Amino acid sequence: MKKIVSLLAWLLAAPALAFHCPANMKQIDDLLAQKPALSQADLAKVQALRAEGEKLHKAGEHQASVDKLAAALKLLGQ
Repeated sequence: MKKIVSLLAWLLAAPALAFHCPANMKQIDDLLAQKPALSQADLAKVQALRAEGEKLHKAGEHQASVDKLAAALKLLGQ
């Protein structure tokens, strides 16, 4: 019974994470468009994390995508 409940919880949570990724990517894009005061190194990290987040999202690895995108947002001060 625990396995069924866990599986059901995961199945319900996965689509929510899937929709979270594009919102985070848009937020990052909007912040980058404002030309944030970041060093070139930090800007490159943000861009790499954003790209990796999109790649993971497209591969269906939504939690990993959310984690990468959250790290990019943190560097952007969000």
